[in-house]
Amino acid sequence: MTYLRWIIFLPLIGVLFNLFVAPRTGRRGVNLVAPGVILGAFLVALSAFFELKGLAPGSALVDNIYPWITAGQLHIDFALRVDALSAVMILIVTGVGFLIHLYSVGYMAHDEDYARFFTYLNLFSASMLLLVLGENLALLFVGWEGVGLCSYLLIGFWYTDPEKAKAGNKAFIVNRIGDAGFLLGMFLLFWTLADKGVWTLSFSEIEANMAHLALMPAVITSICLLLFVGATGKSAQIPLFVWLPDAMAGPTPVSALIHAATMVTAGIYMMARLHFLYTLSPDALHIIAWFGAATAIFAATIGFAQTDIKKVLAYSTVSQLGYMVLGIGVGAYGAGVFHLMTHAFFKALLFLGAGSVIHGMHEEQDIRKMGGLLKRMPWTGWTFLIGCIAIAGVPGLSGHYSKDLILEEAYGKSILLYIVGTVGAGMTAFYMFRLFFVTFWKETRASHEVTHHIHESPWTMTVPLVILAVLSVIGGWSSVFPIGDWLKPIFGGHHPDVPAFIRLMPTVMGIVGIVLAYLMYGRKANPAEGMDDLPIDAWHKGALNKWYIDEIYDAWIVRPMTALADGFWKIVDIKGIDATVNDTAQASGMFGGALRLWQTGNVQSYAMSFLIGAMAIFGLGYYLW
Repeated sequence: MTYLRWIIFLPLIGVLFNLFVAPRTGRRGVNLVAPGVILGAFLVALSAFFELKGLAPGSALVDNIYPWITAGQLHIDFALRVDALSAVMILIVTGVGFLIHLYSVGYMAHDEDYARFFTYLNLFSASMLLLVLGENLALLFVGWEGVGLCSYLLIGFWYTDPEKAKAGNKAFIVNRIGDAGFLLGMFLLFWTLADKGVWTLSFSEIEANMAHLALMPAVITSICLLLFVGATGKSAQIPLFVWLPDAMAGPTPVSALIHAATMVTAGIYMMARLHFLYTLSPDALHIIAWFGAATAIFAATIGFAQTDIKKVLAYSTVSQLGYMVLGIGVGAYGAGVFHLMTHAFFKALLFLGAGSVIHGMHEEQDIRKMGGLLKRMPWTGWTFLIGCIAIAGVPGLSGHYSKDLILEEAYGKSILLYIVGTVGAGMTAFYMFRLFFVTFWKETRASHEVTHHIHESPWTMTVPLVILAVLSVIGGWSSVFPIGDWLKPIFGGHHPDVPAFIRLMPTVMGIVGIVLAYLMYGRKANPAEGMDDLPIDAWHKGALNKWYIDEIYDAWIVRPMTALADGFWKIVDIKGIDATVNDTAQASGMFGGALRLWQTGNVQSYAMSFLIGAMAIFGLGYYLW
């Protein structure tokens, strides 16, 4: 299946075009090529999907491009694999990615570094596609590092602003911490299998040799948890979630791509891909489930108090990723991937809607200075409302089906996990509709100058909103997207039998959250009035400041590590290495100066030197003899 490689090659062609040809063609060439290569990749992915659909369940398409690494008994091919799981992922990455690229044409139209932006965006897509198509852990890791690099480049895209550059550095460093865990887990897995005579990093070969690992529960748990450390970085779980809200420093289309279609889904995909590994360690799954549940509700509490439109959405992403991790932790791998898909639809919609608002409000992001936008930006407002309904889990829309499926699976494992997840569902509905009412409801609170220029976004920005709104509605319909049956050959299929009220409670909590948001904000003449005057002022202040997690990390980790590094620099580098080099140079100078004294030009002096040298040699020879 040699055409599979074009799913990655096409975005890479876009990268080369934007780097070397775009300076001659100008923006028009970039406008055609950058989104066009992603659309082309989507069509190739669609072709692979339909070909796979015509094969027997559990089949896969493989494109073995070339032997990549050969070292002793280890052979790693540069091979791409499309099975049921990766087919879903490549359609999300290319489909949603194309809409974000198209949207970016309008959003970034006046930016000076237009071609550079699309270079990074195409490279981001190519890296994520390599991650999900890689047939082995080594290729997955190359894509994994690629999306990490691109996130750094895109978050810090406006690098002349120190705060934005700092946000890019933060994302890069925090993810490197997670990547260290990923590498250790991968090496431990490889070493354990190699010790049994199995030299491989291929997913299919690892799965075929699970019998070796099943006999070592402590080792398999260690491997699973180390790999999960990597997932906490990429998929923004406690304690490594702190980079994702700061990722809002990049252009809004970047936020949509990171949060919906690429980077943050990498950790979820990795664990789903290695589901056969995690299934062998119930202890690891239990820990992962609680990390996911804790992240879901912790991030929701922060979302309650945020006033920056993108920050609210950022914490909602962290919370929703917590639900996906919860799904993985309770063994509901298919449900976790299902929520990954529906979340890609409505979160891309919400972020692009937020970008449309910011574009129309002349870069204003404080929702307290908005209001009344439903009348002035109807396409943006109504599609944003659909996104809010979907993420709130209202029946009929995509978020309801995927989130509820995770919670039902959680109920089958632990009533406490179910309760935490259900409470989080109500909180999500509340803060998302708080966002909607304050931003779009009633009359505008913007200044007269801004109000006069508020306008709907161009078609390149509104068409993706409409398409994503439709997907946010129908994305959970089994008649349209039967993802449960599609993934069954990989993950198996069983659904717990839960009481009717258990199925109903997340929906009830979501509706309660919406009603409370309306009572507190929607029915007011000025929905923003009293936003900062919540009954528990200390709670509100803590949530607004992200529970001071950044400050705690700075005091307990960043500053001590910086001081330690500074100490090493002064002692080892300056007093050790630099001093040694400088002293050596000084000694060489002194020795050279002493030798220069012999260079008098007097033949008698040279003859005397030869005589003394000869006598010394004879004397040494006599002594040694």
